Amino acid sequence: MPDPDPDALDPRRRRLLFRATHRGTHENDLMIGGFVQAHLAEFSPGELDALETLLEQPETDLADWLTGRVTLPPDSPPMLRRIRASVLAAAPSRSGAAPASGPALPSADGAAILGSNPGAGPSPAGIRPGHDRRDEVSA
Repeated sequence: MPDPDPDALDPRRRRLLFRATHRGTHENDLMIGGFVQAHLAEFSPGELDALETLLEQPETDLADWLTGRVTLPPDSPPMLRRIRASVLAAAPSRSGAAPASGPALPSADGAAILGSNPGAGPSPAGIRPGHDRRDEVSA
């Protein structure tokens, strides 16, 4: 489906499209914004309400849930489950191959977001994935 023309959308949908594509982190812009761009025109008023509520969630929580780094809460809203299913379906395989259509999105374990390469072998001694040596305090 082509990207919706913002000028052709009602003000509420325009606002939601902007919020979904300008989240603050590029990864969430791609995951949430991509889903919203693809489905915005078909959303019912109730689905728009659900999307507005979802967009109020903290960035880090959304990224963790959508990439599969953290299990969805049992009471998670259907809109969150739909976006997550879309993201995980579009994610590249563990071999690094991109999906048949669309840009590569983060893998279920977040490897693409973290920039790690699962096939590169072990990391240098003493460095954990996601660990930043700048956080260490020298004695």
